[in-house]
Amino acid sequence: MTATDNSPSPAREKSVFALCAALVSVVVWASAFVGIRFAGRDLAPGALALGRLLVGSVTLGAFVLVRRESLPRGRLLAGTAVCGLLWFGLYNVALNAAERRVDAGVAAMLVNIGPILIAILAGLVLREGFPPRLLLGCLISFAGAVLIGVAISSHGLGATWGAVLCVVAALGYAGGVVAQKPVLRHHSALSVTWLACTVGALSCLPYAPTLVHQLGSARGSTIAWTIYLGVAPTAIGFVTWAYALARTSAGRMGSTTYLVPPLAILLGWAILDEVPPLLALPGGLICLAGVAVSRTRAKGNRRGQLRVLAGPSR
Repeated sequence: MTATDNSPSPAREKSVFALCAALVSVVVWASAFVGIRFAGRDLAPGALALGRLLVGSVTLGAFVLVRRESLPRGRLLAGTAVCGLLWFGLYNVALNAAERRVDAGVAAMLVNIGPILIAILAGLVLREGFPPRLLLGCLISFAGAVLIGVAISSHGLGATWGAVLCVVAALGYAGGVVAQKPVLRHHSALSVTWLACTVGALSCLPYAPTLVHQLGSARGSTIAWTIYLGVAPTAIGFVTWAYALARTSAGRMGSTTYLVPPLAILLGWAILDEVPPLLALPGGLICLAGVAVSRTRAKGNRRGQLRVLAGPSR
């Protein structure tokens, strides 16, 4: 066997890079649940969303200017705007409001019904189909997420309303991902993410007076968390996600985010002292098992799956 035979194929290399980018998104997004929970003590949901998105827009905008990225136009601009309104605007406001009522781990679990919605919408709207392993992985991971929720959820009207808001956030998240996917066939992850983030910030401008007022009395740690939310989970996390999404299917990417709940629980435990019960551990392991199943390929379909993982031609 020659050295050329041992070298990884371009499709496999792209798949590995996409997976690494997705894992970066998963880690910083898990930390976002903790940051929102902390900063939400001083900032109202809309104000926190606006502050985070403004920081993210400025950070991403600097790179867009330096790289002189081209921006979506026409129908692609409309798709990016929908992504910005749903995933960056609606999602952030709803999730911030939810985390005033439920802890970081519960919020992460409930929002992760989103991948189920993504798989369904991608199959219907983007014609990605419904691979059996993807559906099986989603069901396994969802069962693990439910177990986590049963283990750490609280009771009462406040928690119920928080759960409803998490579902609203998940709907915004799923719609945003599906709207974003076609745009990434023609434009870079950086330009699409910046424009969507900016649209989300503009949609949150009505909360500007509240943000200015509350920042005046906010603790330094709250301001630091808000900046972190704008730089890491928003600027870095969404760019790495968009990079990975452009190189794999929306349904498969969505299933990867089932890694977020167990990480969010651990971070909430370490930083916020929100201690999960023992049932959270097997729930997290089940989530991981579902992700593993959804990312495997049937031998008979290996060639077609590699074509999908390589992403669209640019």
